[in-house]
Amino acid sequence: MRVLSLVLLAILGLPLTFGGAYLLALGGSPFYFLSGLAVLATAFGFIKRTRWALPLYAAWLVVLLIWSLWESGLHWWPLATRLGLPAIIGFVLAIPASRRDVSGSQPFASGKPVLATSLLSAVVAIIGIPFNLQHETDGKLSMEVVNPDAKTGDTAQAEGDWEAYAGSHHGQRYSKLSQITPENVNKLDVAWQIRTGDMKGPGDVGETTYQATPIKIGDTLYLCTPHSLAIALDADTGAEKWRFDPQAGLESNRQHQTCRGVSFYRGADVTPVAAAVVEVAGEQPAAALEAPVAQATAAKNAAHCKNRIFLPSSNSKLYALDAETGAVCEDFGDKGAIDLLHNMPAKQPGYLNPTSPPVIVGDILIIGHSVNDNYAVESPSGVIRAYDVHTGKLLWNWDSGNADATEPFDPANPDQVYKASSPNSWTVFSADAELGLVYVPLGNRVPDQLGQYRNEDEEKYTAAVVALDIKTGKLKWHQQTVHHDLWDMDLASQPVLLDLDLEKGRTPALVLPTKQGDVYVLDRRDGTPIHAVGERPAPQGTDVPGEHTVPTQPFSALSFEPPALTEKDMWGASLIDQMMCRIQFKQLRYEGRYTAPSLQGTLVYPGNFGVFNWGSVAVDPERQVMFGMPTYLAFVSTLIPREALSGDTVMNLGEQGINANEGAGYAVKMHPFLSPMGVPCQTPPWGTVAAADLRTGKIAYQHRNGTIRDLSPIPLPINMGVPGIGGPLMTKTGVAFLGAAVDNNFRAYDVATGKVLWDARLPAGGQATPMTYLNSKGEQMVVLVAGGHGSIGTKAGDYVIAYKLKQ
Repeated sequence: MRVLSLVLLAILGLPLTFGGAYLLALGGSPFYFLSGLAVLATAFGFIKRTRWALPLYAAWLVVLLIWSLWESGLHWWPLATRLGLPAIIGFVLAIPASRRDVSGSQPFASGKPVLATSLLSAVVAIIGIPFNLQHETDGKLSMEVVNPDAKTGDTAQAEGDWEAYAGSHHGQRYSKLSQITPENVNKLDVAWQIRTGDMKGPGDVGETTYQATPIKIGDTLYLCTPHSLAIALDADTGAEKWRFDPQAGLESNRQHQTCRGVSFYRGADVTPVAAAVVEVAGEQPAAALEAPVAQATAAKNAAHCKNRIFLPSSNSKLYALDAETGAVCEDFGDKGAIDLLHNMPAKQPGYLNPTSPPVIVGDILIIGHSVNDNYAVESPSGVIRAYDVHTGKLLWNWDSGNADATEPFDPANPDQVYKASSPNSWTVFSADAELGLVYVPLGNRVPDQLGQYRNEDEEKYTAAVVALDIKTGKLKWHQQTVHHDLWDMDLASQPVLLDLDLEKGRTPALVLPTKQGDVYVLDRRDGTPIHAVGERPAPQGTDVPGEHTVPTQPFSALSFEPPALTEKDMWGASLIDQMMCRIQFKQLRYEGRYTAPSLQGTLVYPGNFGVFNWGSVAVDPERQVMFGMPTYLAFVSTLIPREALSGDTVMNLGEQGINANEGAGYAVKMHPFLSPMGVPCQTPPWGTVAAADLRTGKIAYQHRNGTIRDLSPIPLPINMGVPGIGGPLMTKTGVAFLGAAVDNNFRAYDVATGKVLWDARLPAGGQATPMTYLNSKGEQMVVLVAGGHGSIGTKAGDYVIAYKLKQ
């Protein structure tokens, strides 16, 4: 035991001494260096069998405890990692065998002081367990119904259907179904479960993800899979009705391999055309004889594809399918498909990927697409395009790099080319058919971290939501959320539309969550802020020639933005791990939100993973409240001069790692801000659930969400608040459903309090947004796709799981 004691003291003391000295040289806290000296002195005293060795360690534990409370307050996780290893070593030192020599002599000193201080440290840490951490707000959301007649969309869909990705094109992720309540939701059980057979394989890119939300029309569910298969399922049993495989293949240049959903078009009823015989001078011309045949053929074709499913495919195509059979609608585009690479200035394989379902209003289909981040300066355009749902004819195009040119380009004209690399929109759009507007959230022009390649239009519309006329594509208004975005703060969330009852009257509103944590609440008619939008000073200076920063950046009054990080906020799995995080923190450039990218490495917080991402938020239009999953994870962005790259540098393996920025002077390396042991360097929680009143703009509560069960070697279901990605579903009864977190669980929450009401294990990662519907028996079902997410490393799978109340 004596040898073990000395080894433990060395394991703790040596890193603290040498690492602490380096941290001190960087301008960091001297505590670690002084602690290392105290621990090594204790080890020396042990070797010499001096009576002061254990009292010295006990005194250091007291100082450590006081310092930990001063830095962290009475909070469990910061205290646990500061005090844990030193207290364990203290307990070992207190064992009499640790203080005997090899002959078994009497202990050279009493172990009572170190035992007492170790116990005190453990007790203080345990006392801190129930105390709140940062990002925690206790409260209760008012569940008063403000507008019982609130619309969930422009058109009245059948009760119990779910006709669009978020329920409707208003993007609310809300259902008026009321069978599942806070009182009975804990009786949910699996009704059916199927596997699609589409699994991540050895030839797939790293960020192969299953993010699909099914839609439900009549007795059928429609969904897509990561490799762009469209599948129709029986809504009662999950039995497969049909599937369509576009043979999209594998392409190593794809940054993502995913599909979030398909879109549905309901055609008008087909009226048989009576055959008219035209007689001219007693004769029947050939044309007249052929007319009835042509009309009958047209009627048959129209009936064949009366209702259509539109599938965005990773081979840069958009397919139209018969909703009944899955057969291709050959009257659409080129034999059933549109090649979205038409009129593109660059056509690198895998660089253009329509990952989200298009929005359909009337007979107009509007679609965007993702463009690979940071692979090349000259990449496909981010143009937004509208097509006729019947023929696939291009109706208009709005290119954020050339915003006035909305007249449709000729797909056959090689001289008509969109603006290279212009800001794209890879997430889901929203639409208001009554106002005639589609709302498009935009990203930025690649490269994300180098802004000198952008023209005036690109600067204007980067990280902005734009309202476009559905019929013409003309811009009506826009709201920018980041000026001169150098941090990949693209607008990832679908805007949510609802009417708010304010002092000035009922107001058509748009709710826009952002990666920074700001939630913009705007009048969707003209973009006027409902809750204040302002500007505040931003960090200045850049070490990239030709680059610049802007003096101020926008912010919203309703915000889940975290406070700026300080050295005290560094965490890690142990005192040593935490010290290493402090060293990294001091090595990086960081002056708060919007610190410019740099050669030394810049800490980006909130990180480009986003406080809110494509999962957006759920909004109850009757109570006019929102529920969401704010996530907090810092990232590091480092610019690498082109000449510093070697021929064997591995690049372009996804958003994380080194991306080439081919054609630019710098590559960029992006990764989460992690400790040497692979845990986030900032203090938890990293994932929360939260709710806000959209009329007042006040946050009601925010609680940590998700356990470390699937993150740690030992499956401990400790509610630490873990990261996640995905979206929530909310119902009329005040129940919210959310998977998303990295612990492979599916949960139901009380919207009023954020309390977990039901918690079910999943066979794979649940990083998709759930939906709900009624089956043929009138039973409410809740469906979630569980297939994992390559970007965050959750378990891969191919499951579609439906739940309903136990009988």
